[in-house]
Amino acid sequence: MTDDTISTMITTIRNANTRRKVAVRVPATRMTRRIGRILLEEGFIKSVAEHKENMKEFLDVSLRYQGKKKEPCITTIKRISKPGLRVHCDHKRIPRVLGGMGIVILSTSSGLMTDREARRRRIGGEILCQVW
Repeated sequence: MTDDTISTMITTIRNANTRRKVAVRVPATRMTRRIGRILLEEGFIKSVAEHKENMKEFLDVSLRYQGKKKEPCITTIKRISKPGLRVHCDHKRIPRVLGGMGIVILSTSSGLMTDREARRRRIGGEILCQVW
C-alpha cells in the first residue's frame, strides 16, 4: 500500500472546509509544500506554516472563509491523477475550470504550476488536482 500524501492533503482540506475548521495539519513533503504555496498564491487559503513535532514535519494550513456566513473560498477540491491512473496532457488540452475561475495544478518538467502558467509557457504535464 502506498502513502499518497497529495490525496491526504486534498481530503483533509475538503473535510475541514465542510466542518468550517480554521486550520488543518497535513504531512509536509516537497509536493505538499508546493501545492500549499500555489493555493496561497491563488488566494484559496490564508497561510501555510511549517511545524516540526517528534521528528516529523507538518504543514499548518489556515483555511480562508469569506462573507458574513463564512463561506469557504475552496468550494471544491478534487484529485484527478491518482497512483493507479495517471492523467497527462499537453498544453493545448489542459482543462479550464469554470471558465478560468478555478485552477488546475499540474506537475510539469519545470515543477508544479497552475494551468494558466503552463499554457503561457506551453508546457504539458500530469494533472494533479482541480480547485474552485
